[in-house]
Order: sequence, then structure tokens, then C-alpha cells
Amino acid sequence: MIRIYNSQVREKRDFDPIEEGKVRMYVCGPTVYDQIHIGNARTFLSFDVIRRWLIASGYEVTFAQNLTDVDDKIINRANEQGRASEEVAKEFSDAFIAQMRRFNIMDPDIRPRATQEIGPMIAMIKSLIEQGHAYAADNGDVYFAVRSDEHYGQVSGRKIDDLMVGARIEENEDKCDPLDFALWKAAKPGEPSWPSPWGQGRPGWHTECAAMVHRYLGTPIDIHGGGGDLAFPHHENECAQATCCWHAPFANTWMHTGMLRVDGEKMSKSLGNFYTLKEVLDEHSAPALRLLMLQTHYRSPLDFSYERLEGAENSLARIATAVENLVWAANHGAAADAVDAAAAAKLDAAVSAARDEFEAQMNDDFNTAGALAAYFGLVTEANTYLEQAAGAIDEEAARACAASIIGAFAVLGIEVPVREGVDLPDELAALAAELVAFEGDDVAAAAEALLDARAQARAAKDWARADAIRDRLKELGLVVEDTASGARIKRA
Repeated sequence: MIRIYNSQVREKRDFDPIEEGKVRMYVCGPTVYDQIHIGNARTFLSFDVIRRWLIASGYEVTFAQNLTDVDDKIINRANEQGRASEEVAKEFSDAFIAQMRRFNIMDPDIRPRATQEIGPMIAMIKSLIEQGHAYAADNGDVYFAVRSDEHYGQVSGRKIDDLMVGARIEENEDKCDPLDFALWKAAKPGEPSWPSPWGQGRPGWHTECAAMVHRYLGTPIDIHGGGGDLAFPHHENECAQATCCWHAPFANTWMHTGMLRVDGEKMSKSLGNFYTLKEVLDEHSAPALRLLMLQTHYRSPLDFSYERLEGAENSLARIATAVENLVWAANHGAAADAVDAAAAAKLDAAVSAARDEFEAQMNDDFNTAGALAAYFGLVTEANTYLEQAAGAIDEEAARACAASIIGAFAVLGIEVPVREGVDLPDELAALAAELVAFEGDDVAAAAEALLDARAQARAAKDWARADAIRDRLKELGLVVEDTASGARIKRA
């Protein structure tokens, strides 16, 4: 049974989908006026992993995520650059999709764009006006009447009267109440606009998601998610519109991610610690960034630093080396009568325990930190097994352990950068030909030839030739590792 922390009720509850075996899930997408920053990326990663685990658990998941391609931020950026807002929105919509794929985030099943959903939004606004939950102002704007919703505050837990105390509310004489928010904004000169019953204009930010969810997923949905900063007012306002318009709950489970900090401080351009996803991925691998972020529970604040990211790269390398060693050992396993059965049984038990702990942690509100810890422990067990069993390796146990490690990380969308056995870069074939007159394209055979050449040189005490082989390998980023089961070539 999967248990999820529902931020609306502030407790974990057993996940009970509306339709057995199926999950309808919506996560608010970006406003496309610039490259997304790593705080955005943390949220999208969290829900990508949640989606992956639901699928791995046997659910049929329908996942929708919007693109806000008309908004004040886009218009302002376009004006700054002397461009059309449509051009800016397209550039950064494409950039967002590209960076998500680069970060190994699965494409949504449905990706509606605000500019293509104007009709459904207008229909929803008209219905809200007819039901007394919204009103058209003289200036062409349309506002939602917050006090008409007796349940307003149900998502964030805030009370209407408390919102007025110390609140920084923009003065607007066109509103009936300072708390009311725009559903439709009258067009200003030079801005993109669409015809409506209230004149030319465009939708308010809070309007689009409610209309899109209802159109593509129906209401209620199983899960609605986003960053913690969206709980109020964005998600609160979405929920108010939807419940008042269609008289049904909007989402059964609300999920929100924790904020990201950089070196213990709030990320901001003024502090010089503001990083886009693109610039981080230009310097580091996507698997390492995923690993770093998933070592913190999605609801907890995440502290990012390049030092921690380097640590994640090193952790990935250690995991990859353990898997490569397991596969290599399996390829050179002992004869059946020489296998260390007790050590193999201990490794099998460790694999089973890690798998069970991984599942338990993921079922407990998608605790990726605990799930990863289970497999970090298994990597340690695997290294101990390889050292202790040495020349008595059980092929089946070694392969099963390697497959379990790779499989668990794959569930989290983390690709462990391993090569199986001695499957080495093609350039080694040329190096082997130079050193030992080996001809051919069989890279594994080239590696074996290199190892044989080095062994012969060492046996003849030709240390200069043995060192030459080692040095040429080092130039290619490879090293020779001497183990109890023999020598092998691996990455530096």
C-alpha cells in the first residue's frame, strides 16, 4: 500500500485512486519566459519519480502538465528584447522540453498550452459569473469573488479574515474586494489578446490550470502537484474556481515539494547563486544531479552545492565500478565445486533485503532518500563479497546483485554509467594492435590481449614494457586493476 502525504490535510494517508488501477495526475508547468532554474527542476524531478514509482507499482498513470505561454513575465521579457511575446514563449517552451528530456524527465501524456485553451477558459469564466462566483468590472477585467466560496482556504489552510491582516494587497478600485483575483485581463496596447464576451483580453494565471484539468482529466483528479510556493495563492485559487464551477472536489491528494537553497542560502540572482538547469547540466551529468536531488525527501528543503554535486558524481562512479566488478567477476566465476556458497547466500540475502527496503521506502510517501540508502548499503555488501569470495565467485549471485542495483536506480530514472565486463572503447583495438600485433575489431579480445601482454612483460620482469602499457591505458582514462581473480581493465 502506498501512503502519500496530502498537504491539504497535512498527514499521510493510504493512496486510494478514484478508479481502480488508474491514476490521473496533474503538475503545474513553467511560465516560459527564460531557462528554468534548478529549483524548478527539483520539483519536476520529484513528480517524475513519483510518476515512475506509480507505474512500477502497476498503475496506469495519465500525467498532464501545462505550459503557460501567455503571462506578464513573457510580455515584459518580449518588450525588453523588442520581440513578439509569441516568439519568446516558443523559444523557451522548446528550451524547457529539451532540458527536461536531457534531465531524463518523461514527457507528459498531455501537454496543453494556455494559448490553445482560451475557449475552455472563457466557458469556465462565463459559468462562474452565471453562478455568482465572478463578476465583470467596468474596465473589461473579470474577477473571482473570493468570499462567494465558503470553502476558500481549503488547500493552504488559510482563513479569509487572516489574509487581510498584514497582507500586501494591490489596490484596485475595480475589484469589489481586495482579495478577489483576475480570471480575465482586459487587453493593453501591444499585448496578445483574444475576443471574449468582456472584450479583447487574455486569461489570468490562476485560470488556465483549472480549465485544463477539467477538460483533459475530469474532476476530481487523484493527484495535483507543484512546488511549495504554489500552494497559495495559485493552487488555492485553482481549487476555488474548479469547485465553484463544477461542484465537485478538484483533487483528492495535493502534493507540494520543498524549496531549494544553494550553499545554505536562498537562491537569487542578487546573491550570485542562481543556476539554470541548462548551465548545471552543461558541467555535470544528469544522473549525478538526479542522484543529488533524490538524496533529500521531496518535501524537505534541498541544499544544493557544486561540492555536493561532485560528491554525487563520485558516488555514481563507485556504484558503476561495483556493478562492473560484479559482472567481470561473474564472467570469470569459479567452477561449481569451488564456489563459496555461504558468501553467495549472504549476498543473495542482502539483495533481497535491499529490494524490500527500497519498496518500503518508496511506498512511504516516495522516500527516495531511504530507498537510495538501501542500495548504497547493497553496494557496500557487494564490494565486501567480491573481496572475501575472491576466486570463489558465484556467477548467478554476482549477476543478480548487479541487475538489482541497475534496476533500482533505473526506477528512479538514474542511469548508472557502467560497461559490462571488459567491453571497452573501440580505440583500445588500435592500441592492442600497436602493442601486441593484435588485428581485429573485437574490443573485448583487444582488452584480453593487452592484459596478456602486460602479464608477459611482468613475468619477464620487463617493467618498462609493463609500465608503457599501463601509461598508454592511463592516457585513455583506463587503469589495470589487479584482483584476486586476475587482472582487469577499468575506467580511472
